[in-house]
Amino acid sequence: MSRRPNLLFIFADQMRGMDMGCVGNKDVITPNLDRLAEEGTLFIRAYANVPVCTPSRAMLLTGKYPFKTRVVANDLPLPENERTIGEILRDAGYRTGYIGKWHLDGVPRDRFTPPGPRRHGFEFWAAWNCAHDYFNGRIYRDTPEPISLPGYEPVAQTDIALEFLSQQDERPFALFLSFGPPHDPYWQVPENYQRLYDPERLTLRPNVKEPISPRVPLHPKDREMRRAIANYYAHITALDEQVGRLLRALDEIKSLNETKLSENTIVVFTSDHGDMLWSQGMLKKQQPYEESINIPLIVRWPGRIPKGRVSEQLVGIVDLAPTLLALMGLLVPEDMDGTDLSAHFLGERASENASVFLMDLVTADEAFVQGLREWRGIRTARYTYARFVDGEEWLLYDNLNDPYQLRNLVHDPSFASVKASLEAELRRSMQRVGDEGLSWRELIKRLDLVELWNEREKALNPSNPRTIENE
Repeated sequence: MSRRPNLLFIFADQMRGMDMGCVGNKDVITPNLDRLAEEGTLFIRAYANVPVCTPSRAMLLTGKYPFKTRVVANDLPLPENERTIGEILRDAGYRTGYIGKWHLDGVPRDRFTPPGPRRHGFEFWAAWNCAHDYFNGRIYRDTPEPISLPGYEPVAQTDIALEFLSQQDERPFALFLSFGPPHDPYWQVPENYQRLYDPERLTLRPNVKEPISPRVPLHPKDREMRRAIANYYAHITALDEQVGRLLRALDEIKSLNETKLSENTIVVFTSDHGDMLWSQGMLKKQQPYEESINIPLIVRWPGRIPKGRVSEQLVGIVDLAPTLLALMGLLVPEDMDGTDLSAHFLGERASENASVFLMDLVTADEAFVQGLREWRGIRTARYTYARFVDGEEWLLYDNLNDPYQLRNLVHDPSFASVKASLEAELRRSMQRVGDEGLSWRELIKRLDLVELWNEREKALNPSNPRTIENE
């Protein structure tokens, strides 16, 4: 195949990897994602290295850990000089586009991102920095006047994506479509999708329990647990329908050589992180538990990526940029931290990563109000291990025998050797990326982020900003 492949990269916000029919969740309705998995490869061990929005999105686009990009917390901007997959593809002759939630341009969250370096290589632009108001969606194009989106935001965003796909020229395309749901507010989903789910008939995960902190900010309509989870699933089904529209368009639209777009388009579906949804008594993200770190990952490329395959390869978000660039026939920059897994994606090699390096660098927002501290961890094929940056042991789970992580083995003497081995692997991971295990305040100072951090805090928490004095 001489012509470089197109790329359609679809990602949801705060969607767990276990919440699709194709991975065995019988409650959630996802026929189009299930079809995508049948026609491509489903990666059941894909993980968010930093399970929170902005750092995860920066890693996705750059293939680098936050210690290089300095994007260590939500609402810190991705520096203009960081080269992303968008810029690499644009410079390689791709027609690039970005639609939906961006969340890489600092504060305020409604700021206009003008054409130029802050768009990081994306030429077509129909995006908004950050908002979760799904019946009052807005975007910017190339002028600072916001454009209101009609109806349910993902439907309008998909309409724009279909418009982009229909406008073919001699260049291959790379389109990134970033949906806001199923991130809360869970109740902001059309009623026809809500009616698909009876809260009382849902199968709750065995580790679900009442929240440990009542202070986590949720809309009053989202506070009833079963209804919120049902609406979370409703959001996913709504997104699934949009994925179906896109897949049909790829089958119906012809390229300039009269072949279906689908024949030479890599389709990726994933998310930036998961959602605890009351598992372990927790909400939202920034946790090392499976519900927070495990993300969906389905990749289809007809004739190249094996179809109907379920892969247990460990994949981190940091691996996606180098892997996609390699699949598309482009050189992977040497300064990318992620692993090029393209040989495995193509079915040519069995395994690559031995573990996924996990972290929460800055205890802010929901993690802060739930009483958490900064932590580091790893996920291997069998175990999850995490500790706080001050060295205090936190958790060790045998995911093979305890998939819902109900028995913490961190102080079990019979697992002392396992723990020691995992700690050694964690230390190697930290050393490889220059992670000194600093507290969040010291990390902000070390990376010269005090001014940006204080600006962020004053914008997001004006009544009680956690500012840092320059020392």
